[in-house]
Amino acid sequence: MRRDTIDTAEMGRPPLDPASVLNAKNTLFELLGRAGVPPGEAEELIALVEAGAVVDAHSETGKARSAPAAADGPYDAGWHDGARAMGDELLRVAERALERAIGPASGPAGGAAQGHHLVGRVDVERAKVAVTPLYLAFSDTSDLDPEVSDEVLTAVLGTMSVVGRVAYAGQLERFTDFHRRRLERLYARYGPGSRIAVHGRYSLLHSPTSIAVLERLTAAPEALREEWERAELPPAWLEGLTVAWRASEASPV
Repeated sequence: MRRDTIDTAEMGRPPLDPASVLNAKNTLFELLGRAGVPPGEAEELIALVEAGAVVDAHSETGKARSAPAAADGPYDAGWHDGARAMGDELLRVAERALERAIGPASGPAGGAAQGHHLVGRVDVERAKVAVTPLYLAFSDTSDLDPEVSDEVLTAVLGTMSVVGRVAYAGQLERFTDFHRRRLERLYARYGPGSRIAVHGRYSLLHSPTSIAVLERLTAAPEALREEWERAELPPAWLEGLTVAWRASEASPV
């Protein structure tokens, strides 16, 4: 068996060889292109998936750092060292995959990064995929125009570095988990299920994008206002969301 081939014969499947993996990658690249995704953004998205797969593999190695129960001292130590070495190498592989996608990082996830990229279609689509299920935990409808949603998310993502955008889905989950009770009050009072009309200063609360805007209002309010003004979005929307967020801090439903 070649060293670069994963032998899956014992599981009743053919070996997964590099040529087949590359074929799958190129096929995905072609399909994304047919869907209108620019080559650079398609490459970035595929590289992010690759990096994530390696990170998942690293997590699995962490579960196997303990030797079998009957192992003696030296065997256990060797097992642990080997698992740690493998885990470290997997992290380095993941870092290289991430660099291929977004370039080298030069600062923390929320700050400026070298080679700051314009917000692209894939950035916006990833944000949509992240915010929609989070929003549906508080509402079951969305009334904001899809084109407007893209403009709002572009402004939101413009406040972050490329590295920050990559990790934004996790950041949104942490935000909603931490503020869940407050968000429940907010959407009950101003969201689609309330008596507040969709048209007006609280329009954003009728859209999944409101989750992203609220997170940025909390984490980077000045940067958000700058991007909002640059995008020429209605100031009343941001003002209304700010007022509603403050009112929901301690008010009952």
